[in-house]
Amino acid sequence: MKLIELNTNVGGESRPAIRSVTLLCLTTSRRRFLQQCAATAVAVWLDPASAHASSAPNLKFPSPPRERIAIASYSFREFIAGEDSKAAKPMDLKDFAAHVIEKFQINNIEPWTGHFPSTDPKYLKQFRGAVEKAKASVVNIAVDGEYSPYAAHSSEREQAIAFSKQWVDHAVTLGSPSIRTSLPPAKDSKPDLDRAAKSLAQIAEYASTKGIVVTLENDNSLSEDPFFLVGLVEKVNSPWLHTLPDFGNTLAAKDPDYAYRGIDAMFGKAYCIAHVKSSETNSRGVTVQVDMAKTFGLMKQHDYRGYCSMEWDDAGDPYRGTADLIRQTVQYLS
Repeated sequence: MKLIELNTNVGGESRPAIRSVTLLCLTTSRRRFLQQCAATAVAVWLDPASAHASSAPNLKFPSPPRERIAIASYSFREFIAGEDSKAAKPMDLKDFAAHVIEKFQINNIEPWTGHFPSTDPKYLKQFRGAVEKAKASVVNIAVDGEYSPYAAHSSEREQAIAFSKQWVDHAVTLGSPSIRTSLPPAKDSKPDLDRAAKSLAQIAEYASTKGIVVTLENDNSLSEDPFFLVGLVEKVNSPWLHTLPDFGNTLAAKDPDYAYRGIDAMFGKAYCIAHVKSSETNSRGVTVQVDMAKTFGLMKQHDYRGYCSMEWDDAGDPYRGTADLIRQTVQYLS
């Protein structure tokens, strides 16, 4: 048995590629072994992440404010073919990226699962082709399911896990670096941290093998309370599971003190995507106004560098509302 150390030399600089290798030269010749090790050393130096592909995400986010902005298709649910469309001639989701560039000069989109007419490989290929032709990018997929990952019945939890895994695969196909999965309320249980954590741990582990980040949004006030989500992310303790702070959802359901403490906690665990809103109308018909300076201030305090998705979710023209969200976001990010 012999210990050897190999180095690669790139640009005149010697860099250790393999610290030590245990050589058992019973049947392999010394020359063949050295050739194999040298090839491995070069591969590791050129792509160090290949040795630990699932250790942690390393997404590269743009710095210019407008380039950090994405447009959520959910805002335009009345105009895009899907369950909520009211348009006489609804737009197909695959055309949304080109439409967004034409209307807002923004190249990033966040499609919603309710807008996908199909998830068969043929349509997903067409969708990606249309996005690439428009010179746009999918930065996140907002995934809504019907099964709860914390349900008391194991079969429902298994369905929730399988559903999220399917959308992880779809994200790979569409070139999206992340998905936002949902935690629908369970019919047979109140929110349960332990069961939710076990389910999300499996989803995050699978996503890590595909290089996809999974996020959780403070959407449903019963099952997706911001502090519950933060506790869930902490319990799973995976670099592939993060929060998705939404500016308005909790504010529409809770008092302002609770809501802003929640958004503060959410930004502490955020990584790649946040939803920007300036107002939200709750189930009682009450419209609340988001303190944009305060919320963007919390974002900056936590040094959040990811994307800001414009999600106009209030009464009025979503085109005008989205344009105003873009204007304010550029202002606060500058």
